[in-house]
Amino acid sequence: MHDILFSISDYVGMAGVVLLLLAYFFLSTGRWISDSFIYQSLNFISAWLILFSLCFHWNLSSVIIEIAWVLISLMGIYRVWKKQQSKQADAKV
Repeated sequence: MHDILFSISDYVGMAGVVLLLLAYFFLSTGRWISDSFIYQSLNFISAWLILFSLCFHWNLSSVIIEIAWVLISLMGIYRVWKKQQSKQADAKV
């Protein structure tokens, strides 16, 4: 099992990099906003995919930044969720 995971780890990490770059591209070109659930979720997913790869190809600096990326993305997802909850509560009033 470890051999299979090791052999796919580069591909999983590359998928994470592609997702991260796509999210940043869409943000930079104005197609998405930072307050969108899709942007924050893509950051979260891409960081986890890269972290998976780093479990097999260890680099402490990269692990630290990806853990930070996961935590920041979670804060962003929570902020977007709270904003949506507030809008729904205002709409009911």
